[in-house]
Amino acid sequence: MSAPALHRPLQISALVALVPAVVALVQLGRLHPDEVFQSLEPANFRAFGYGIVAWEWQVGLRNWAVPGLFAWILKLAAALGIDDPLARRAMIAVPQYGLHVAMLLAVYRLTARRNVPMALASIFLVGLYGLVIHFAGRTMGESFSAAFMVIGLERLDAARDRPWHVAATGGAMLGLAVVTRYGSSVVVVAALVWLIVQRRTQTPPSTSLGVSGAGAPPSTSLGISGAGAGKWTVLLFTVAGGALVAAALGALDWATWGAPFHSLRKYVDFNLLSGEAAAQFGSDPAWYYLPLLGWLVLWAWPGLVLGLVRRAEGASIFAFCGLVYGVAITLTPHKEARFLYPGLVLLLVAATPPWLAFLGRLSGSRARMLIGASALAAVAVVFFPSPYRPERPEQFRLVLKAGREATGLVIVNEGVWGSPGFFYLGKNIPWFPCDFPEDPRFQQAMATPQFNRAVIWDDRALANLEAAGFKVLETQGPAKLLGR
Repeated sequence: MSAPALHRPLQISALVALVPAVVALVQLGRLHPDEVFQSLEPANFRAFGYGIVAWEWQVGLRNWAVPGLFAWILKLAAALGIDDPLARRAMIAVPQYGLHVAMLLAVYRLTARRNVPMALASIFLVGLYGLVIHFAGRTMGESFSAAFMVIGLERLDAARDRPWHVAATGGAMLGLAVVTRYGSSVVVVAALVWLIVQRRTQTPPSTSLGVSGAGAPPSTSLGISGAGAGKWTVLLFTVAGGALVAAALGALDWATWGAPFHSLRKYVDFNLLSGEAAAQFGSDPAWYYLPLLGWLVLWAWPGLVLGLVRRAEGASIFAFCGLVYGVAITLTPHKEARFLYPGLVLLLVAATPPWLAFLGRLSGSRARMLIGASALAAVAVVFFPSPYRPERPEQFRLVLKAGREATGLVIVNEGVWGSPGFFYLGKNIPWFPCDFPEDPRFQQAMATPQFNRAVIWDDRALANLEAAGFKVLETQGPAKLLGR
């Protein structure tokens, strides 16, 4: 795609990608404790030497790719004299924002390649999807991994009659999807199976661009143009691209944990082989995710059906990988709502080109009206209570304010894994999470003048704090900031 042709989609993608980035910064809160304790806290610890080190980082169950990058950003912020936690969080958001822009451009390319007249609308339909707004700006493994999946699968879809580096890029992007979240490896396996099946069921590719005439749909072969392009070329270069990323992961684990692929082996053992994940975090029935499928926007379902009926307009590799991923997490005993997010994104992307192609066959004014309605339906998910909405944003905002003048902090009615951690507090001072005023740590904080700030929820321990000389400084919803 030429630079002028890409100019407008890039502008639109850059604008739409701002929405989840700004929402995450303004709203704060957390979708899951991992948002803080598997990325921000280890990065803070690596950059400044203090932070809560979760058990995964003590046994080597995670790799340092994302927290390591964030740690360098935090060091850069410190070198620039930036010490405000929210400003540092904004700097961390920059690479993730760029990743989200790249994902939306991939959605556009996927749709435009199918000669859909209103391909630009795909950026809005996916970028303003409620769950994307919730997740895409969050420092979650699912958020990073889903974006890399979309980019990687789009490159594999584009590898039909394209230069070798397109397939290699696709493989590398899928490799990064695994690095940022090991549970996404099932999508890589599904994509490789897809490529193998397509090679066996399709005729050998020609060395042309696969277009028989003006306006003709792109060829469905998966070959790469040029002399000597073999039957398995796409698969081989996909594996090669992924292998380079895998080698980098092995080297990173060797440098940080003392053995190649240490974190990956620990992850597989904990989650799949030993049964420790289900024992420690619980297991759920196979139908656990079925009600959550309702959070996929309604027009995605007819879009998926249309993709099956009109295969030239469909994005079958996305639908196939999304389905396989859904089956895999259903068969895994330990389940959480956030695990479904990457699968929902893949299904949404698969449904978008055929849905827009269907709307494009309607009259101009009617098509535009229905596209607008589709975008509104996508964004409407934000406004419904769901397990995907961020929790306790008020508490995070008040802890951020407390950190500016606190010499010691107590958080009441919030365990440590639900707290904002040292990152949002912004400095290395004593702080305690206490669920009840009877907690010995609460009593210690009340008797220690150094503890001059408190954040409580639902007025728990309010009388005890007031008796110790605290006064309410600010209220946000169920949360209160107190000081003395």
